[in-house]
Amino acid sequence: MLYDMRLPPGITHTTMAEIIDEYEVELIQTDDGPVLRGELEELERARERILESIRKRIEELENPGSPEK
Repeated sequence: MLYDMRLPPGITHTTMAEIIDEYEVELIQTDDGPVLRGELEELERARERILESIRKRIEELENPGSPEK
């Protein structure tokens, strides 16, 4: 069964391209905005990757000029 997962604002094109290449999900444009469509397990894995990307970006914004880990 396929499920849809709404995307939070702020995800970069690069991150989305990586997710679409890495996981078996499809980017779909709906009337309510873009969603990822795929099996539940793949969407959960993609969600973790999205959260990792957002956390990294927040850390960069909170600590400008600090060396990357």
